[in-house]
Amino acid sequence: MLEKIKVLLGIKDDLQDEVLDILIDNVSSHLKALIGKDLPEELSFIVQEIVIRRFNRIGTEGMKSEAVEGHTVTFYDLKDEFVPYEDIINSYRVNPEEPKRGKVMFI
Repeated sequence: MLEKIKVLLGIKDDLQDEVLDILIDNVSSHLKALIGKDLPEELSFIVQEIVIRRFNRIGTEGMKSEAVEGHTVTFYDLKDEFVPYEDIINSYRVNPEEPKRGKVMFI
């Protein structure tokens, strides 16, 4: 996953690997908590896309928007990062079991 992210970001050296590894771990843990189980491989694209967003935001954390000489950039709130993927995430989410009734057997 690290190599794919580096290609998408245009990073050709190993100088940012430690930062990217931390971001991958954080986003993976967050997504794992949302679905309630280990991440299936088919959800790795979500981790990749969010890691790229977080990497590009380094130094601007906490900002909602930035305007420089007529160029405006608006950022997702961290709490809304997974919103575009909610339908996909919900389809993988572990549903808590409903309370079951016990059985009584007479012998």
